[in-house]
Amino acid sequence: MNDNAHFVQVNVNPGVCGFECVIKAWQHEARMVKVVISESKCRHIQQMSEHLRQMTLNELFAPVPRNPAFVSATEAGCHSSCPVPVAVLKAAEVAMGMALPKDVHIHFL
Repeated sequence: MNDNAHFVQVNVNPGVCGFECVIKAWQHEARMVKVVISESKCRHIQQMSEHLRQMTLNELFAPVPRNPAFVSATEAGCHSSCPVPVAVLKAAEVAMGMALPKDVHIHFL
């Protein structure tokens, strides 16, 4: 990792499945972000992490059907409501300086 890179780490608790994971993201080049997904016992997330190693700035903001985070999640067989692909994008945006670090919550009432 570049010493000047903005390193981001997020912990994801996806809900009822209980397969938590850790996402690490950092800016690799001016328009490239590296991503590592670890510590998940979910075989789908493990497979997703094998295919999703980096994204360009254009890919980061690509629509869902072409976005590498969602494409890799779909190809890995992730559940359609899995929050991990969104968490990857949020971490990558912060690592690239395109967003502020702010927790996201879904609360059922």
